[in-house]
Amino acid sequence: MTDFNIHTKDSAPQGSKGLLEKAEQAAGFIPNLYGVMAEAPQLLEAYLTLDNLANKTSLNKEELTVVWQTVNVVNNCHYCQPAHSAIAKQMGVSDELNQAILNDKKLEDDKLEGLRQFTKAMIKQQGKVDESAVKQFYDAGYKQQQVLEVILVIGQKTLSNYTNYMAQTPVDEQFK
Repeated sequence: MTDFNIHTKDSAPQGSKGLLEKAEQAAGFIPNLYGVMAEAPQLLEAYLTLDNLANKTSLNKEELTVVWQTVNVVNNCHYCQPAHSAIAKQMGVSDELNQAILNDKKLEDDKLEGLRQFTKAMIKQQGKVDESAVKQFYDAGYKQQQVLEVILVIGQKTLSNYTNYMAQTPVDEQFK
């Protein structure tokens, strides 16, 4: 695999310096993923923008964790699973819920399980889910808005999962 740079604020291209500064202020450190993405300032900006937008959706912290971690599990992202485990903990999401998702176990909450199954179907079927999958999602208590929000979050995680595959991004100590 090609060696990818993990930029700092000092080594990053000019277009990424301010983004890394903001990320460091928010998280207290610059995650290695952001350091890798910094090589392409537009990618870093897109990822951070999508993260901001994901957090503005109607999906609550448990639902966001279900979508984020389901994408990470289906795509087998070595970096994003521990990163989002740490994020889930910071958000106050139960470790039981996070571990169930990571272990691909049926969730106790039927609504969250409906979200997990719909997210899995969207990824595995590349967005071409059949009507029965959409009906099950709606029956779980979701609406058209959440279909589109799941697409947004899958897009966000696709950027990070693919970047981590290409760069073989080392997991930050803060996420271990």
